[in-house]
Amino acid sequence: MRLRMAERKAVTEVTGERYRRAGKKEKGLILDEFTALTRYDRSYARYLLRGAGKKAGSGRKKSGGGRRPGRARKRQYDEQVQAVLIKVWKILDYICGKRLAPVLGETLYRLERFGEIACNDETREKLQRISAATIDRMLGAERKKYELKGRSGTRPGSLLKNQIPMRTFSEWDERRPGFAEIDLVGHDGGTVAGEYLQTLDLTDIYSGWTEAAAVANKAQVWVFEALKEIRSRLPFTLLGIDSDNGSEFINNQLYRYCQSEQITFTRSRPYRKNDNCFVEQKNYTVVRRHVGYQRLDSPDQQAILNDLYRYLRLYVNYFQPSMRLVSKERRGSAVKKRYSPAETPYQRLLDSPTLTDRQKRKLREEYGELNPAELKRRIEALQEKLLKTAAPSRQITVGHPASHPWRKSVISLLNQRHLE
Repeated sequence: MRLRMAERKAVTEVTGERYRRAGKKEKGLILDEFTALTRYDRSYARYLLRGAGKKAGSGRKKSGGGRRPGRARKRQYDEQVQAVLIKVWKILDYICGKRLAPVLGETLYRLERFGEIACNDETREKLQRISAATIDRMLGAERKKYELKGRSGTRPGSLLKNQIPMRTFSEWDERRPGFAEIDLVGHDGGTVAGEYLQTLDLTDIYSGWTEAAAVANKAQVWVFEALKEIRSRLPFTLLGIDSDNGSEFINNQLYRYCQSEQITFTRSRPYRKNDNCFVEQKNYTVVRRHVGYQRLDSPDQQAILNDLYRYLRLYVNYFQPSMRLVSKERRGSAVKKRYSPAETPYQRLLDSPTLTDRQKRKLREEYGELNPAELKRRIEALQEKLLKTAAPSRQITVGHPASHPWRKSVISLLNQRHLE
C-alpha cells in the first residue's frame, strides 16, 4: 500500500537519524528498507535521508548571521597579471582569448625588450601558461567598457570559396603561399556620386598575409599599378590571383600581364560575392575596421591612407593571429566547426616548406626590428589625421571618453552614422 505524503515525511525523519549514525553496510540495508517502504528512487532516497532531521540554515553560522560560505578559493592570477594582460590586449587591438593566448608569451617578451612593459618573473610565468578561457574571463569587465551599442556595418560570416577559372598555368593549390584573392573597397561615404578613393586589398589564402594600397579611383591603370606595387612587397612568389567580375580586374591589360608572368588568373561567379571569402573577411577586419566608412576623395587623403597601410601591413601580418577553419561536420541542423590554433600570417609562412631559406631569413630580420606598441601608436596617429580631413558635415561626435580606444579608431566614430 502506498504511503501518504505526511506518512512518508514522518518515516523519513525517523529513518534519517538511524541512517546518519549507521556504518557503510548498515546504511545499505536501511536504504533498501526505506526504498521498499516509500517506493522512492534510490538516489533520491539517499538524498532525503542525508538531510532528514536537519533544520533549515543549521549549518555553520557567521557572527553576523546567515550561512557561512565555503572556503574561498585562492586567486591564482592577481591584479598585476590582469594589468599586464589588459595592456597587451589593447596593443594587439582587443582580440579574443583564443587568438591572444598562443601569442601572449612572445608578444610580452617583445614588449619588454622594447621597454613598453615591465613585469616580474612570477607575473611573466603566469601569463605564459594562462588559458584562453581565463583571459576572456579576466578581460570581461574591461571589454564591456569599450562595447559599442547598436548596429554596425556588414560583417563577414562563414563563406564558401568557389572559382571559375579563366586561365590556368599551374594547379590552384591553397596549401602553399602565393595563391591570393583581390578586391576593391570603395571609400564613398554613402554617396556614390563622383570619384572617390578605392583600396586594393590582396589576401593570401594559405597564410592570411594581407596587403593594401589606396588608388584614386577604379580606373584599370591605377589598379594595375597598385597590384604590381603590392606584388613587389610580398614575402613570397605570387602564383595566382582570384578576383570578382569587375572591369577593373577583368581587362586585357591584367590578363596579358598574368599570361606573361605565368600567374594563374581566375574569377568568381557573377553575383556571388561570397566566392572571394578570404579577401572579403579582410575587407572588414583590416580596411573597414581601421579606415572606416567616411568619404575619401582627395590626393592628400590618398597619401595618408597609403602611409597608414604601410604600418598596418606590419601590424596585421606580424602581430595579429587568426584561426583557420579545419573541418565542418553537419549533425542534423547544427554544424560542428573545428579550427586550428591561432597563428599570425608570419608564423604560417615560417612553417611553410615552400618558402626558401632566404625568404624566411628576410621575414625574421624584419620581424626582429618591429615594436607592436610603436606600430599601434603610429596607426592611431594616422587614423586621427585621416579623420580630421573628413568633410565638416561628416564629422561625428560620439559620447565616449577621450581615452576610449574605439575613439582613436576611425571606424568606431563613423559607424555611428548608421544609427542617427
